[in-house]
Amino acid sequence: MSRLFLCSAALTLLPTVAFAQPGAPRLPWPDPLGYVCYRAESPIKIDGKLGDAAWAKAPWSSYFVDIEGDAKPRPRWKTRMKMLWDDENLYIATEMEEPHLWATLTEHDSVIFHDNDFEVFLDPDGDNHNYCELELNAKNTTWDLLLTKPYRDGGKAVNAWEIIGLTTAVHLDGTLNDPRDIDRGWTVEIAWPWKGLKELTSVNVPPRDGDQWRINFSRVQWDLEVVDGKYRKIKGRPEHNWVWSPQGVIDMHRPERWGYLQFSTGKTGGVAFRPDPDRHVRDLLHRVYYAQREHRAKAMTFADSLQALKLDAGLFPKGFRLERTRSTFEAELPSPSRLGSRWIIGHDSWIRRTDPPVKK
Repeated sequence: MSRLFLCSAALTLLPTVAFAQPGAPRLPWPDPLGYVCYRAESPIKIDGKLGDAAWAKAPWSSYFVDIEGDAKPRPRWKTRMKMLWDDENLYIATEMEEPHLWATLTEHDSVIFHDNDFEVFLDPDGDNHNYCELELNAKNTTWDLLLTKPYRDGGKAVNAWEIIGLTTAVHLDGTLNDPRDIDRGWTVEIAWPWKGLKELTSVNVPPRDGDQWRINFSRVQWDLEVVDGKYRKIKGRPEHNWVWSPQGVIDMHRPERWGYLQFSTGKTGGVAFRPDPDRHVRDLLHRVYYAQREHRAKAMTFADSLQALKLDAGLFPKGFRLERTRSTFEAELPSPSRLGSRWIIGHDSWIRRTDPPVKK
C-alpha cells in the first residue's frame, strides 16, 4: 500500500539479522520467502476464474501472514497466490477467502487501499529504487504507480505512470456489497507485460532461466459493520495487512524485506529455490543503513565507524568500508558470490553491486 507502515512455493529460511528501526524496538526480522516461477505450458485467459490448464500445474504459495510476521496472530481468512510466465507476461493469480465482499471505488488510480484490496510490489533488480506497485479491489478498479525510492528516503509516488498493456480480472464467489448473505471469496488474475517493466531496470526483461527478482504481495482488510443495510468501515479501527513474505514492521515500502521470485524454464515442480548467496551481506549493509538513520536523527550527522553505530564489528566480514560526510554515507562489503565484486549502500538505501572490469 502506498503509505508507511514467486513460480514452486519453495521456502528458504536464512539466518535472521536484527535491524535497528527508528522509533521501534530492535527485533529480528522475518526471513524473505522464495517462489520458483515456471513457464506456462498453455495459454492463459484472463477472466479471474483460474480455470486454465496452465494454472492447475502452478504451485500455490504458502498462506499469507500478518505483515509483522509471527509477532501477530494469523489472518482470520486465507489468502494465497501462484505465478507463471511466458515470453510476453508475468501471470499472477490470487485466491482470497472473504465472507463479506465489499468495494466502492470505481475510478482508475483511486487510492484503492481505502477499500479491501490486493496489492503487488515488484523490484526487478532489487536495488530498492524504481519499483512499482499495483492495487485492485473487488470491482477490478486498479491503481498502478511507480516509486522512485521508498517514502522513508524521500521517494515520491508517480501516479501518472501506467503499466503498458496490463490486463486484470476479478471473479466473485458471492454477491458484492450485499450484507444479507455470507460470501465465499474472490479470485484475481493479472497479466503483467514485460514491456511495462523494461523502463524500470537494466536486468533481463523478459527474464532468463534462473534470474531472481524481488516481489511481495499484500492484502488490505478492513473491519466492517452493517448500517442501514450497507457495509461500512468501523470507525477508529486500523486496517489489517496480510502479506506473503512478512515485512517485520507495518510498512510495505521496505523492498529489502520482500520475497524472491525465481524464474525457471525447468519441469514444473522439479526446480529448487536457490538462496541468494549475497543475502547476508545485503542484510548487513541494510543494518548499517538503519543504524545510520538512527544515528543521524540524534547526532545530526552520519557516523564514521561501526562502533559509533553500536554495531558488532564481529558480524562483519573482512573488507568492510565506511565513508561519510554530514549529509551522506556509503558502506561497502565484498560479494561472496563473485570475486572482486562489492556491494554498496548509501544514505537513500540504494544498494547495488559493482563488478570488476571484464578482461578482453
